[in-house]
Amino acid sequence: MIRDDGDGDRLIGANEAPTQLRLGLIALLIAGVFAIFVLRLFQLQILEGADLASRSQRNSVRTLRLEAPRGDIVDREGRVMATNRPAFRLRVIPDEVQSKSSTYSVLGHLLNRDAGELAARVGEPRGRKRFQPVVLEGDLSYGQRARVETHRFALPGVVTDMTPHRIYLESEYAAHVLGSIGQIGAGELKSSEFVGYRSGEVIGKDGLEAALESHLRGNPGGRNVVVDVAGEEVDIVDEVDPVPGGRLVLTLDLDLQREAERVFQSEDPEKPDIMGALVALDPRTGEVLALVSRPSYDPNEFAGGIDADAWSALVSDELRPLRNRATADQYPPGSTFKPIVAIAGLAEGILDPHDTVNCPGHYRLGNRTYRCWKHEGHGEVDLEAALRGSCDVYFYQLGLELGVDKIAEYAKRLSLGELTGVELPGERRGLVPTRSWKEKARGESWIKGETVSTSIGQGYNLVTPVQLAQAYAIIANGGKASAPHLIKRLETWDGEKVGEPVLDAEWDAGIDPAVFEIIQEALVSAVEGPEATGSLAQVEGVRVAGKTATSQVVGLDLVKGLKPHEIPLRFRDHALFAAYAPADEPEIVVVAVAEHAGAGGGVVAAPMAQKVLARYFEKKAALADETVSGPDGPGTESQVE
Repeated sequence: MIRDDGDGDRLIGANEAPTQLRLGLIALLIAGVFAIFVLRLFQLQILEGADLASRSQRNSVRTLRLEAPRGDIVDREGRVMATNRPAFRLRVIPDEVQSKSSTYSVLGHLLNRDAGELAARVGEPRGRKRFQPVVLEGDLSYGQRARVETHRFALPGVVTDMTPHRIYLESEYAAHVLGSIGQIGAGELKSSEFVGYRSGEVIGKDGLEAALESHLRGNPGGRNVVVDVAGEEVDIVDEVDPVPGGRLVLTLDLDLQREAERVFQSEDPEKPDIMGALVALDPRTGEVLALVSRPSYDPNEFAGGIDADAWSALVSDELRPLRNRATADQYPPGSTFKPIVAIAGLAEGILDPHDTVNCPGHYRLGNRTYRCWKHEGHGEVDLEAALRGSCDVYFYQLGLELGVDKIAEYAKRLSLGELTGVELPGERRGLVPTRSWKEKARGESWIKGETVSTSIGQGYNLVTPVQLAQAYAIIANGGKASAPHLIKRLETWDGEKVGEPVLDAEWDAGIDPAVFEIIQEALVSAVEGPEATGSLAQVEGVRVAGKTATSQVVGLDLVKGLKPHEIPLRFRDHALFAAYAPADEPEIVVVAVAEHAGAGGGVVAAPMAQKVLARYFEKKAALADETVSGPDGPGTESQVE
């Protein structure tokens, strides 16, 4: 109520004050709500603006990585051994998956995989990795792809796309040379060697795939695509094409490689294949023409991601199919070492090749008797007869005259005990024993009986097949040889030459060539002569030089009294054969190792090498005929590399 006090002034009634209070409170409330809106707007626009803008953009535009095809691997004549084919893969973008449990459950059912395994593979990515696709299947079958595509509308965050898939056309042939590929691991991603790589990328894991990773990899491209709310692509904004990896031309001859692989395969279904290794190389250039390790594996199993059961079977296999026996396994060289001991004796002037030694079938040193492999003995033998018949007693005496350190000196001059430098991971040095080595490694002094064993390639002696091939290339060439190598040249993906291997300087043994001439004739006799141990390596129309060997794996006491078939496989002798041909102008060296063959090198390994040698000269003759006659008949010439 308002009243007048007589002076013209009005007094405020009792009800007017609460009204103003209410108006003030309403204004304050409005100001508070407005402030909340302003703060929220600040948060969305300033604090979270970039992230929200990125999310909004991703709702409509998705960036896809386009993987580059790995470069082809071809043999010396351009025949493809490893290439690529189109494949469909399945990937998950973690940030776009709405229900993890249901998504992985459905995918597990569609792919016939364990849902927990799929979820574990994706994990809990943080930061930028939430938006990076994770590959769950690298090579979907037609049925898998059809099932996934049918349910794509209910699987946000699941993406299928086409990608290059590695394929090895020769399956398990040359697997240890070519190697295998697989997804990059977490530890590798942290390595400086793989800067710029992303999770899910494929890299070379072994063999030349790993050694030449930077050349074979290529450069990935990208594509920005517009997608609808269901994740379906509706338009392409822009695209950068990937650049394929470089082409790798090998020194291998595919025809020879196939033949070398076949010699390990049993023709009798009741008998197992032969285990071991074979190396064939050109002694003039060091080019490796064939390299085999058996048993082998199929690298195609790794290309799409090998499953756990298959991987477990490979790594637990006691025959070790993943191991490259040609470069990483070390064997006692046995009697293939005898020519090296003879070279040492000739070079040191303590051996006259015409002097004879009587072999009664045994040799006595102190209170111990060392037997010759021929129990009745060889009788009187000179150097040529000793190598032809592989007389142990002859080399027992020669080795004792030389001493272990002098034997080791010449073995190293012929490259044993050293890495050859062949371009494959995991090569081992072998072992050339000396007095100082034993004192350092075993804390024991050298004894004469160990020299006896060393002189016939037993004892502590160890070589890899590729080392032995290099040593025989030096013998074949009269003291010199180039380093063994598998890379003939590097090219761009479209065939432009970009480089050749940088080879070490030619190996020079520093020994009088006249010494090698004596040994070379003796090695011809060891194949071509009467009662030669290597007679099964003969090739019609070609003079072959070579040496057989049977190397013991365990002491005779462990197998004494057992019949050959009763000896456990791991205790059976290795069979070796090393050869080159033609003997006068060598073009090819072949070393064959039949692991735990349980028979002599002349019986098992020599016939294996013979088949490879015969195939080489058969092909050479065919190419010569084609060059003379030409593809259109006599009188024309063809271009043959």
